[in-house]
Amino acid sequence: MYKLFYSPGSAAMAPHALLEEIGAPFELVRVDTKSNEHKKPEYLKLNPNGRVPTLLDGDQAIYETAAIMLHLADKHPGSGMAPAVGTADRARYYQWLVYMTNTVQEAYIEYFHPDYYAKTESGQAEVKAASEARLQPMFAILDKALEKGPYLLGSTFSGADIFLMMMARWSRNMTKPAVTYPNIKRCVDQVLARPAVQRMMKTQGLT
Repeated sequence: MYKLFYSPGSAAMAPHALLEEIGAPFELVRVDTKSNEHKKPEYLKLNPNGRVPTLLDGDQAIYETAAIMLHLADKHPGSGMAPAVGTADRARYYQWLVYMTNTVQEAYIEYFHPDYYAKTESGQAEVKAASEARLQPMFAILDKALEKGPYLLGSTFSGADIFLMMMARWSRNMTKPAVTYPNIKRCVDQVLARPAVQRMMKTQGLT
């Protein structure tokens, strides 16, 4: 049985939804980030970065959301959550997962944690505004990729679309959220309608 350490609305949303899609047995362990439980020695033994999510697969701890997504899809090839290895669609699957975690998610860190980059309130406000501006062309790239949609791999749903839904939700309080881009909205709406994703949202208490 898998064990997923999570906090609601965090980067654990995508692997949680993927586990629901796969249908494999798993246990959820909620990490109280408000009380800094993710910084305690017990958790740091699993994830030295002190972040969620972390997946336990037997005795192996796996962290970084995209890595967890790739691992789960590889462990359950019959789930259809990733294309077959060696195919053109698999290459695109890698591309979009890595783009979202390496480029888009990195910009979100500035948005949610401007204190990492500036000490004063005015400086942090500038960092946050700059991050939102940086994200807009990234949303545009994703929106254009979905023109042949409804999914990032065209007609084929994959874990990359779950990751995109998570990225889009994080923008909900921005001046121009990701779902103001029509193709992203179409994809996100279809992902959110999936029963597995609905179960994840309900369990995490998200709307």
